[in-house]
Amino acid sequence: QWDLFKKHHAKGSYKGLWTSYNYIGDVVDEVVASVNLDYDEENDTIEQSHTIVVGATKADCATCFDTFETKVIPVAKYTSNDLRKIRLGSIGMVSGPTLMRSGAMATELILSHGDGRIRVVFQHAPVWAADVEPGSGPPSGLKLFRTLVSREALRDEPPTFESETATPPTDGNPTFSRGVPPFTWHKEWAGTSWTWGPQAGNKGWQMDRMEEADAWHGRPTGDGPNVWNLRLPGGILLHCPRVVSNDEAGIFRLAWMPTEETLVRMEVSIMALQPMIMEDETLVGFYPPSLGSLRCDTMTKIGDLPDLPRFIDQEKDTILPKSEEELKLEGDDSAWQ
Repeated sequence: QWDLFKKHHAKGSYKGLWTSYNYIGDVVDEVVASVNLDYDEENDTIEQSHTIVVGATKADCATCFDTFETKVIPVAKYTSNDLRKIRLGSIGMVSGPTLMRSGAMATELILSHGDGRIRVVFQHAPVWAADVEPGSGPPSGLKLFRTLVSREALRDEPPTFESETATPPTDGNPTFSRGVPPFTWHKEWAGTSWTWGPQAGNKGWQMDRMEEADAWHGRPTGDGPNVWNLRLPGGILLHCPRVVSNDEAGIFRLAWMPTEETLVRMEVSIMALQPMIMEDETLVGFYPPSLGSLRCDTMTKIGDLPDLPRFIDQEKDTILPKSEEELKLEGDDSAWQ
């Protein structure tokens, strides 16, 4: 776990644009910030902090630089014996699930490739049945209310359409602001898979060919009515439960195509609202939410499928990136499926 953390994530300051989406997929907030993961080789520790841009002054001449006011927020210090609620599998990392002070649950999924990462934080809040007064008893479930997505990289500035046009990423590093047609997901994939579970522990195996049933990245709306989904430019697909309940494990998924030939995926299951019952069958509370399983796949394209699904139109179904100015004027409504 410690070696995976150092190799794939603790490599410096990941600058990004943190974009928050509400339940219907609208952008509700954007923040320029960085996740700093600094490895102290002498003490063998990793310190995490966040640098948030809280203000900026525009330069009034062509040869001057803009100035930014930032705020650094310490987050945590990790050691090989204390990773808090972090679990790693290959290039993937999950942090949580974590209970926030507000009572909401946060689940963070991260995939790394080259100098970049996709980091997603799903936030679920308590909800009650329609005929129950909120707060009058135990919640019926945890409903998704916000999702934060950060495209971040070890670069001098956050990866945006403008910055990647001015300075294209080098070979082996992802281009975040590019159009990825849906049919690009439907290929023959092969690679490696890493799994973890409380009983089985860590396991890995070679996957010579991905079976159709396992190719959930090609089903953007998911496999059931309780799946919330969001497909974004740059080859990003998110799945999570609309409502997490104690009836079954909640499945959270993140798929990313950092290049046309590469597919990385992460899937975790979460258990929440598990009742804590006394011997007299009195409900006294809930156990803290816990991680049930983790799977991370690193795949390479080995060929094309013989037939594309009928619902795909290669010309009409392409998501093209928008510039920052277009996003400000229009809002990124094309992201919601």
